[in-house]
Amino acid sequence: MDLRTHRHNVLLCLLLLLLPHRVSAGDVIAGPVQAEVLRIVDGDTLAVRALIWPGQSVRIKVRLAGVDAPELFHPHCPAERARAARARAFVRQHTGTSITLSAVHLGKYAGRVVARVRTSSGEDLSALLLQAGLARPVRGGAPWCS
Repeated sequence: MDLRTHRHNVLLCLLLLLLPHRVSAGDVIAGPVQAEVLRIVDGDTLAVRALIWPGQSVRIKVRLAGVDAPELFHPHCPAERARAARARAFVRQHTGTSITLSAVHLGKYAGRVVARVRTSSGEDLSALLLQAGLARPVRGGAPWCS
């Protein structure tokens, strides 16, 4: 079993503990779920340690719900890479070490969830990125390279 499969299985088991019924791709954990920021992957993805039960935590990548930030690791042009670096720096500046997750659900990739993320001051991180022009709504917007 590879590491991604193992992480996915661990997450599903943990979700079973939190939900009173069977887990399916459509299930959502309303939250709030407190999380420690381990690293900022890019403008729309964070690696966190989420406290899912007293004394129990899980390390997982969290994709910000509702937004798409430029690609840092496989950009289509130099302008996209530069904008992606600004988005990651912006997220780093606004998150600090702790965040709150809500509306948590499985993402389309194993080992990652999608969630609303609130900063320690209570601000919606997706909204902040959109207001700063460093992300666009998931379904829409011009290409990063034009």
